Amino acid sequence: MIRLVIADDHPIVRAGLIALFALESDVDVVAQAATADEAVTAAERENPDVVLIDLQFGAPATATGADATRRIRELDAAPYVLVLTNYDSDADILGAIEAGASGYLLKDAPPHELIAAVRAAAAGESALAPVIASRLLDRMRAPQVSLSSREIQVLELVAAGRTNTEVAAELFVSETTVKSHLAHIFTKLGVASRTAAVSAARQRGILR
Repeated sequence: MIRLVIADDHPIVRAGLIALFALESDVDVVAQAATADEAVTAAERENPDVVLIDLQFGAPATATGADATRRIRELDAAPYVLVLTNYDSDADILGAIEAGASGYLLKDAPPHELIAAVRAAAAGESALAPVIASRLLDRMRAPQVSLSSREIQVLELVAAGRTNTEVAAELFVSETTVKSHLAHIFTKLGVASRTAAVSAARQRGILR
């Protein structure tokens, strides 16, 4: 029996997922969570095999699904984490995988694909939606347009309107380091300004 925790801030989504897995004889939904923090607590309390979690939780939540994934994977006898979200930007995908997620699916995935992904995750296998797997393969085939996770972090903050000084303070690095990251970003994207870099990154699906 696969012990499953479902974490999503929308009650209707949680109810739909619970109803879906209730039809499967080998899956038992042992808890549900409405926030990232609740997901971590449920994972500690229930000792599940898999945690199915969204990436973004509504206000006033501050912790994200990626934050929760990292904390869950640090637990003793840590369960596997499967991300189920609407977001498919490189920043979201890489953030979740680097946090320790075993799989990444989009909410428009057909039910049979989601059920198979939970079983795969429980068995310790990776489970990526075809579009996500394709995106990651594209990154491997075209490294010249792939930004590192740190470069993506810098660009996300730039897109949010932060100055170099503010970016440096938020990431605990020097302003010189931020400028170096930006120089690499400009080169990789073939642009010459912060605004153009943000625009190019959004066009390529690197930023949301």
